[in-house]
Amino acid sequence: MLYYLLYPLRTELSVLNVTQYITFRTAAASLTAFALTLVLGPWVIRRLRAMQIGQIVRDDGPATHQAKAGTPTMGGLLVLLAAVVPTVLWADLANVYVQVAVLSTAAFGAIGFVDDALKVGRASHRGLSPSRKLIAQATVATVVGVVLLRLTEGGLYSTEIIFPFFKQFTPDVGWLYLPFAVLVLVAASNAVNLTDGLDGLAISTFTVAAGAFTALTYVAGHAEIADFLLIARFPPAGELTIFCGSLVGAGLGFLWYNSYPADVFLGDVGALALGGALGTVALLIKQELLLPIVGAVFVVELLSVAIQVASFRLTGQRVFRMAPLHHHYELVGWSEPKIITRFLIMAVVFALFSLTTLKLR
Repeated sequence: MLYYLLYPLRTELSVLNVTQYITFRTAAASLTAFALTLVLGPWVIRRLRAMQIGQIVRDDGPATHQAKAGTPTMGGLLVLLAAVVPTVLWADLANVYVQVAVLSTAAFGAIGFVDDALKVGRASHRGLSPSRKLIAQATVATVVGVVLLRLTEGGLYSTEIIFPFFKQFTPDVGWLYLPFAVLVLVAASNAVNLTDGLDGLAISTFTVAAGAFTALTYVAGHAEIADFLLIARFPPAGELTIFCGSLVGAGLGFLWYNSYPADVFLGDVGALALGGALGTVALLIKQELLLPIVGAVFVVELLSVAIQVASFRLTGQRVFRMAPLHHHYELVGWSEPKIITRFLIMAVVFALFSLTTLKLR
């Protein structure tokens, strides 16, 4: 809204000419998101506590987590608000890429909201059944995939898949891109959700990944840089930089209250939405195969669960003391802050490495 209000006034007030630049609007959106989260955080926490929307701790989880019972959850609503509002204020809302990213994120958040609401209503850690949650996620992902195929018909998108480290290998998979997109979105959403098990772990590692995608979206929308790096360029992708910047600001603001010991938890409404946001942005800027590198921590967490389940079903033996992986390290004896810090370090390393792959091709 501010973009539409301020940009036309640049002829009257020259300083407003900066609103045409994506870099300025990204910084403004990020700061707006950060400020919103900090200001609204205490009120949201009080409201969640007053409504008795508290964390339900699993009986079979680490014993140290019992102290977390009752901590306000569903704080992801604050993150979504703080990310969407600045995007609405500073981005070009006529941009179809922005529309897809915001609506996809909101849809995954809605699934998480229902899941959290059922848990609170039942006073149980069981919300939506795994099958129903998966069907709901796949449905949203399918809609996003169909939209991308329609954009391809209009020349605004491509069903080519770009492989990191390879310049010329960009196979066009056509309609097969639909199931591929579904796989990316469902995996990304669940991976972030599985990582949300320690205070500040998911939001801190997510913020690092969102920061990497802020840079990637800017490059994808910049003609000269994209051509120099031989990256698929779609002019509308540039506006996604503002959305990613909003995610970074919202993530940093929420970390203020979610850091150890947490005053509020993300809940599925936040974790599923943020995972969906990363997956959607990766699809839109054609960096689907770079996503596992950017979000390597999430991938490792997801794989640890898959390995644990497969091993137990096939052999009756567990590979880890508990999955996801961060719980394994808890039971090994690592303190919660140490696990969070070390996972965050790895997130930064992999995010930086992902950016180097743009030139290493």
